[in-house]
Amino acid sequence: MRARYGVPLGITAVGAAGLVYSVGFEARSFRLRRVTVPVLPAGMRPLRVLQVSDIHMVSGQRKKQRWLRSLAGLRPDFVINTGDNLSDPDGVPEVLDALGPLMEFPGAYVFGSNDYYGPKPRNPVRYLFEKAQGRHGLNGNRPVVGAIHNPWEDLRDGFDGAGWVNLTNTRGTLKIEGVEIGLTGLDDPHIKRDRYGRVAGGPGTGADFSMGVVHAPYLRTLDAFTGDGYPLILAGHTHGGQLRIPLYGALVTNCDLDTDRARGLSRHRVDGRVSYLHVSAGCGTNRYTPVRFACPPEASLLTLTPTP
Repeated sequence: MRARYGVPLGITAVGAAGLVYSVGFEARSFRLRRVTVPVLPAGMRPLRVLQVSDIHMVSGQRKKQRWLRSLAGLRPDFVINTGDNLSDPDGVPEVLDALGPLMEFPGAYVFGSNDYYGPKPRNPVRYLFEKAQGRHGLNGNRPVVGAIHNPWEDLRDGFDGAGWVNLTNTRGTLKIEGVEIGLTGLDDPHIKRDRYGRVAGGPGTGADFSMGVVHAPYLRTLDAFTGDGYPLILAGHTHGGQLRIPLYGALVTNCDLDTDRARGLSRHRVDGRVSYLHVSAGCGTNRYTPVRFACPPEASLLTLTPTP
């Protein structure tokens, strides 16, 4: 009898221990990813960019809020927020409070689907398989019946009031100690709100350096940015896969990006052109699937240096 039932019980125990670890520890084990990206024109001084993404704030997440506030101690040159700040309609004040010290620095932002619409309870196994197939519960600008509308306007007003640049299907600039940074952003491709035609044509010649910003790294947007000559693209959305298998990596990306590039720095190639792509694994989770395994929550400090 021991031999017959010992293996299933052992597997159950290991699974339970893994769940406790992924929810109770790793999902709140915040990290900083440091990356050097050689993309600046020759002669420019290095720039330090702090990327925050996929905060998915739920009211009462005090440890996450303290950690986000502490990031101001890094003193970046500027901040890029790549969306999905909310996982709770009541979370806007806490997002703005947690990001308050960072909003003292120049910054810019795009929104993700969870800034516009709140999540609903669902079977996490079904969610995993739907992510693998690239499905989602929203279509274009029209939510499905029963979608929860988040107060994204309040979030926008808070960011705008702090001087952060809204990059919703538009261009913007940041001026930092005499250096002009050109930014081109898109609304979230995951819910088909991206309108690249409005910003097409490349970085232009006015800025010292230009980059693309988008929440979800769908290939159509990466191809467009790369084809137009942007040397760097920042994105989030994937949660790094959220559940990763050691020595294998991410199982899904929740979009059509390959799993090898679910987080961190990589290159994107199209028609002979190459851009650096940095995908943040983000620092939160959907409130109904608060699990991370082999993929701790993160923010990223990118040091941009001149191209060799």
